[in-house]
Amino acid sequence: MAGNMYLEGNYAPVSEEVTAFDLPLIGDLPEELNGRYLRNGPNPWKVDDPHTHHWFTGAGMVHGVCLRDGKAEWYRNRYVGSTDLSQSRGEPDITGRNWNNSPVGPNTSVGGFAGTTWALVEAGGCPVELTYELETVGRNDFFATLPGAFTAHPKVDADTGEMHAMVYALPEWLDHVQYVVVAADGKVRRTVDVPLGQPTMLHDMSLTQRYAVVYDFPCRLDFDLAFAGRFPFVWQPGTGSRVGLLPREGEATDIVWVDVAECYAFHPLNAHDADDGSVVIDICVYDKMFDVDRAGPFQDNLARLERWVINPESRTSSATVIDATPQEFPRHAGRLTAKPNRYGYCAGITAGAPEWPTLKHDLITGERWSFDHGAGRSGGEAVFIERSGATAEDDGWLMMLVHDVPNCKAELVVLDAQDFSRGPVARVLLPQRIPYGFHGNWVSDHAVPPN
Repeated sequence: MAGNMYLEGNYAPVSEEVTAFDLPLIGDLPEELNGRYLRNGPNPWKVDDPHTHHWFTGAGMVHGVCLRDGKAEWYRNRYVGSTDLSQSRGEPDITGRNWNNSPVGPNTSVGGFAGTTWALVEAGGCPVELTYELETVGRNDFFATLPGAFTAHPKVDADTGEMHAMVYALPEWLDHVQYVVVAADGKVRRTVDVPLGQPTMLHDMSLTQRYAVVYDFPCRLDFDLAFAGRFPFVWQPGTGSRVGLLPREGEATDIVWVDVAECYAFHPLNAHDADDGSVVIDICVYDKMFDVDRAGPFQDNLARLERWVINPESRTSSATVIDATPQEFPRHAGRLTAKPNRYGYCAGITAGAPEWPTLKHDLITGERWSFDHGAGRSGGEAVFIERSGATAEDDGWLMMLVHDVPNCKAELVVLDAQDFSRGPVARVLLPQRIPYGFHGNWVSDHAVPPN
């Protein structure tokens, strides 16, 4: 569409909301996988100007597959409710407090927390609650406890059950971001405003046992673009690149800022505190972001996996390349968030060709495994699910959408995380193409029970 790659091919939106039952299956689904695989992403129903359309701005659509007792019970895709969507359908606005009167709905991530299914977005939007079947309930500001914005990338501490987030909201908050802690009951228990010298695109954060980690990179707000109604973030070299270490129970005055090499990162893999007091961060790093390509992230340059060591005492940092292969969407075993982990999983990324392999990294030995999904097939973000009774960190399943681009089809694929040579343990054949999108999660029926 008008030469914008993010509106063409498998980036193009789908037009129908589909419900399908008793999905075809190749292989054997582990019977312990009872729950839903969910993924959110942009699916615009209208585009005002294809030349200036940005991939990140499309309306949110959640795709879900329900697994139970070794069967794939259903597939659904549903738009996430918003003011814009309600108006387009001639319906009343969705319910719930809209703190900044945002007309759009969450399009970035989706998951389960505190017995509830949440669709999430960065930059100010309120979370939207979904039913088990992915229908919109309404905006949910964590049961009337969230004062303002939230994010698409919270981190859950498995030991406490708390969810930690670093949040920005533009244009409402031009001088600060906010650290938000949501208790295990789904109610906000703590917020801290963190001053910044200039507005930044704060896509994600990291968590350690001691710190909430703030990323301040030189992809910043351009007021002229914002006033013109376009995607407002551009590369602004020379404006600073740093990492902030905020003690979990500290105040903004306690934060320690450490400069890092000029770069950009959307997604850290994980972070932890080292014995010497430093912070170790594994992260997918770009040289720059939205410099020439203003429509999406993949044409200027691609990310590599690096390890950063941040020393708060000396305020110094170092970076080592773990793997220079282009990759994104890093994940790890969720129970090890904020703790040392040995294994990480990424999607191999290429800007033009449709083949995206699934990568597994041994962060101790440096070994890397790659699973090729086949010609014209690209694997999305791989979610790790621990096997029942697991005795090793990587004893479990990797679950991801696989896009069969030439045939305009999609599958939900399950791999054995310990043994890629087995090939797919199971392939759930889905009833329609699914566009490339962003983030999702496995939500077990224990975490969010069926209605």
